[in-house]
Amino acid sequence: MNPQPREINDSLSDSNGENQQQRHKKKSSTQLPQPGTAQGSCAFDSAMITLVPITDAAHVVHGPSGCAANIWGNSTSLSSGSMLYKIRFTTDIDESDIIFGGAKKLYKGILELQRRYKPSAIFVYSTCITALIGDDIEGICKDVTETTGIPTIPVHCPGFIGGQKGGNRVAGEALLEHVIGTAKPDVTTPFDINLIGEYNIAGAMWNFLPLLEKLGIRVLSKITADAIYQEVCYAHHAKLNVVLSANALINIAKKMQKVYGIPYIEESIYGIEQINQCLRNIAANLRDIDLIERTEKLIAEEAIALEAKLNLYHSELQGKRIIVTIKNFKSWLIIFTAQKLGMEVIAICTQMNTEDELVKIKDLLSRDSIILESENSQKILQIIKDYQANILIAEARYLETALIAKIPFLDIHRQSDRAYTGYTGIWELARELYATFYNPVWEQVHQLAPWEES
Repeated sequence: MNPQPREINDSLSDSNGENQQQRHKKKSSTQLPQPGTAQGSCAFDSAMITLVPITDAAHVVHGPSGCAANIWGNSTSLSSGSMLYKIRFTTDIDESDIIFGGAKKLYKGILELQRRYKPSAIFVYSTCITALIGDDIEGICKDVTETTGIPTIPVHCPGFIGGQKGGNRVAGEALLEHVIGTAKPDVTTPFDINLIGEYNIAGAMWNFLPLLEKLGIRVLSKITADAIYQEVCYAHHAKLNVVLSANALINIAKKMQKVYGIPYIEESIYGIEQINQCLRNIAANLRDIDLIERTEKLIAEEAIALEAKLNLYHSELQGKRIIVTIKNFKSWLIIFTAQKLGMEVIAICTQMNTEDELVKIKDLLSRDSIILESENSQKILQIIKDYQANILIAEARYLETALIAKIPFLDIHRQSDRAYTGYTGIWELARELYATFYNPVWEQVHQLAPWEES
């Protein structure tokens, strides 16, 4: 059973506080997650997913090997350089370490890691067990830093402190306390910005960076998509922080505004209108007239190029009916792309969408579209039959539903091997829809089995 959406306890709420209206933007539950029961269910998972994209750093799990195994391969963040971040190091705490303490084991392990791999930095993650037995990872990290000269950063993220939001917050606090503000860049420009809250899943950031390069905007630091440790250290020299996911690392942007006077904006790089708005807001906040003009020119050029690419698929997909039931993806992006291709969204499940996303979805859908607040296979099958749907876009567990209905099935998961960010992402999604619908396997699904023919 998939984990339900949860909020962390009040003690981990943002230090600046949230008003009541903001608290109701997300569906929540008062029940805390059970650490280790499922991927992404505890603060430890989330903290590691947040910091692991710092590619030239070593990431050490101070806990049992099961904790390291639980997060092994659950993030498809890509790197353009070092691959050290792909290795998971663990102290493999056992029964004797629980009795006598695992501090010495951690210290010796980090020294050996530093000798063999020469990382730019080392992040040490506490877990439920090591937090309960009271291992002083703060002191150990300080000793290792003094001994080796390699920055060693403690991340206090035992799973029992909360869920995803708690892990994001703890990871952000570790960067603020130990990393950001510890170095200076060689040069700065008036157009230096930080991108915060993206992890380069399936290379998502690589679809957006070329747009900024065309405008002459320099990304000083990426926190933490395809980042190196040094660039995070001098993030405080940027002129603007662009938060690409309000749910992740928003505390970094707020604290940097308070301490360093860096303004921040919250944007999205999924969907053409969102990308256009993001580029315009960045240019407006950098306050350069020439940059603003170049931005409008770029948006116009990209719109023409994208329209030409989508026209290749429009005639083949026009009039097709789709059902969308995706919990961990921007459903409204699929709706927008489908409508640009002349497709009709007849039903969508909104079980995991925030209130802001629901507004976007309802604005895009027609009056006849069905909005499901909950989902099950039987209900989806009935809708497919009643409305003659042509394709089902859902999680992998609904593949059998599509096979029973004998219609094409597209699995778009947030950890897929394709990115749907930027203008390129919209075109990529259109290609996926076309390739799925015209896959020859669906013709075979409709054929009778040999024993049925006789």
